Amino acid sequence: MSTAPAVPQPLVNRHFIWKVSFIAGLGGILYGFDMGIIAAAMIFVRSTFGLSTRMEEWVVSIVLVGSMTGAFVGGSIADRIGRRATLVWGGIIFIAGSVLAPLSPNVACLIIARALLGVAIGFTSVTAPVYVSELAPPQSRGTLIGLYQFALTIGIALADLVGYWLAAQQGWRLMFGIGAVPAVLFLLMVITVPESPRWLFAQGRQTEAEQVLRSYTDEAGVSLFIDDIRNSLRTPMERRWSALWSPAVRNSLFIAVGFTVLQQVTGINTIIYYGPKIFALAGITANKSAIFATLLVAVTNVLATIIALVLVDRVGRKPLLYVGVGGMTASLFTLAACFYNQDALGHSLGVIATVCLMAYITCFAFSMGPIAWILVSEVFPLRLRGRGVAAATLGSGTSNFIVSLTFLSLINAAGNAFTFAIYGGFCIITLFFVRFVIPETKGRDLESISANTASSRQAS
Repeated sequence: MSTAPAVPQPLVNRHFIWKVSFIAGLGGILYGFDMGIIAAAMIFVRSTFGLSTRMEEWVVSIVLVGSMTGAFVGGSIADRIGRRATLVWGGIIFIAGSVLAPLSPNVACLIIARALLGVAIGFTSVTAPVYVSELAPPQSRGTLIGLYQFALTIGIALADLVGYWLAAQQGWRLMFGIGAVPAVLFLLMVITVPESPRWLFAQGRQTEAEQVLRSYTDEAGVSLFIDDIRNSLRTPMERRWSALWSPAVRNSLFIAVGFTVLQQVTGINTIIYYGPKIFALAGITANKSAIFATLLVAVTNVLATIIALVLVDRVGRKPLLYVGVGGMTASLFTLAACFYNQDALGHSLGVIATVCLMAYITCFAFSMGPIAWILVSEVFPLRLRGRGVAAATLGSGTSNFIVSLTFLSLINAAGNAFTFAIYGGFCIITLFFVRFVIPETKGRDLESISANTASSRQAS
């Protein structure tokens, strides 16, 4: 395996980089909140509108249809009008969906509002990690991109906290409406930051790109970044989606889409969307108690993500994945065994299920959760980065949609134990994918990562 030569690290204005990462993180909070709030709200939406199991699955899952649409369109928009402008539009759509959802007079209107929120999620999930990756220096890129996933976990925890707080008054409308607050803050902050210098350079706006670079790095850093960008643009920016299938990019596409699909089919969002339902299956039947148990899992998710932020640029991506996915596998099979023997376990099943889910979410949070989006933002060449990340997000959204739309039906048809064993089986597949497909990208500049990925494909 070839190793990229060491390059001098530029001096950077850490305040500026952290500000940009914080703004992108707000997009993650919105993503997590609007995904997570449905777990608590659905308990009361179900009774308000008299929903069937199938309609309940659609109310939960329609946000993923919107996110797939937003990812598909957002990738093209991010390459065409810029990363910052796409984030601005994402903020506007977030506000629209957050206002419409609590005002919904019927389930059809709520579905439309949730679909709008999904479109906004698609825009920001495609664009925010790319935007940060194109500004961040190589030695801290993993941590800074990982902040997006960390913010997403905070959004989920906030959603569960709001759900727990409002559960007594069954205030599902206010649960949805609170999402407008971070949406407005996100929009106000996005308009204060510049466009990505890599995107500006790709559009022939070199002077503007240099001005942005000088706002957060020294002259040596400007020269280094410009050289990297110029080398990556020897091939012009590509406007065709079919270019993702070219021999030079196909391996990057396989890595990104394959890993984001595996991230979803290992079952993470069944816990995010249906946490109270899972705990009810385990014997925790009181609504507020089930929401509280889901909140504990969400807080664990936040705390465990910090592990990834600390270690991802120190020990690397693959070691964290081996440990994390291995732990997820053990947790899911243990949970499956507990459900299989739930008559013998009796009331202790609820405690065991909570421990298993907390162990699972811990392992996910320091491995697959942040690292999937770090890799997606790293492996594509600049000329196709927006579309590449959009394709990965589309794959993630599609698999997420299928999992969330089928979870309750699968529980009813196959039983609790077999359902969680299926997700455990996908974890085993993920371990093989990490071993034989995922590259180690720690400390390498973006251009060398995409070049080495392409060359490894051609060599194979």
